[in-house]
Amino acid sequence: MPELTPVPLESIHAARERIAGTIVRTPLVRLNVENAPAEIFIKLENLQPIGSFKLRGASNLILQTSGEKLVDGVWTASAGNMAQGVAWCARRLGLRCTVVMPETAPATKRSAIERLGAAIVPVSLEQWMEVFETRHYPGMKGLFVHAFSDPDVMAGNGTIGLEILEDLPDVDAIVVPYGGGGLSCGIASAIRAIRPSTKVYAAEVETAAPLAASWTAREPIAIHYTPSFVDGIGAPRVFPEMWQLARQLLDGPLVATLPEVAGAVRLLAERNRVMAEGAGATPVACALAGRAGSGKVVCIVSGGNIDTAKLVKILQGEVP
Repeated sequence: MPELTPVPLESIHAARERIAGTIVRTPLVRLNVENAPAEIFIKLENLQPIGSFKLRGASNLILQTSGEKLVDGVWTASAGNMAQGVAWCARRLGLRCTVVMPETAPATKRSAIERLGAAIVPVSLEQWMEVFETRHYPGMKGLFVHAFSDPDVMAGNGTIGLEILEDLPDVDAIVVPYGGGGLSCGIASAIRAIRPSTKVYAAEVETAAPLAASWTAREPIAIHYTPSFVDGIGAPRVFPEMWQLARQLLDGPLVATLPEVAGAVRLLAERNRVMAEGAGATPVACALAGRAGSGKVVCIVSGGNIDTAKLVKILQGEVP
């Protein structure tokens, strides 16, 4: 994998034009909470057609790929949301789609992928992680859409940054869920080019926070990974090429506890009537705890694809 560099602003603007007819320009609204440590806003990517921001990056890559490279269809490795983005684009273009998915993926996301017409290949967590490094899995053909480590995917994600700065030009900080790093580094590429004084933080959950551990160690390291209801972010390790990019672009990681994330899911539902999955609520949890500082803070609600049973437990005050 060649060394990754910040996504050029012109690539992000080109992505915006390319995907305009595919994605929703999502609203930026205030979080309805009093006495918060900051003026908190939420960017509602859960309102995309697939319930996640992943449609931006997937469509930007696929829509600029020549037809001959799509003859054998498309495939991806994903815990659910990128799979839905790729499958949504594939169905729209009449392409075959296959998803290599960890066996621990939630039922809600598996059902959505099948509903979109994609085939699922279930694998162990370690096999799944290996695909991100090798970009290969036996029997897979067609265009591989990497969930995060791809300049075109990050350019699509970077369009969120453009929208935030249009709606809130004086934003002080943006808090972005960190899974593989493609969302945070894509957004940060846009912010650094237009308003470098705005801080961009990566949000992780305590049970799976390899970026925070790596930041402390000053090198990418592996951690003990514990699966939780926060399934859209977190991994056993940080990928080296994304580590180098994150160190250039981000102001650091913020880590939330599972109870804090559950509380943020519940608050979003009760105060703003927003359905967020654990990953999407993690930035809100960090901001509510004061970890993103004061001033105007934007939290990326990256997705809303949460299992109903888990949501019910959270609304009842439990941590699933």
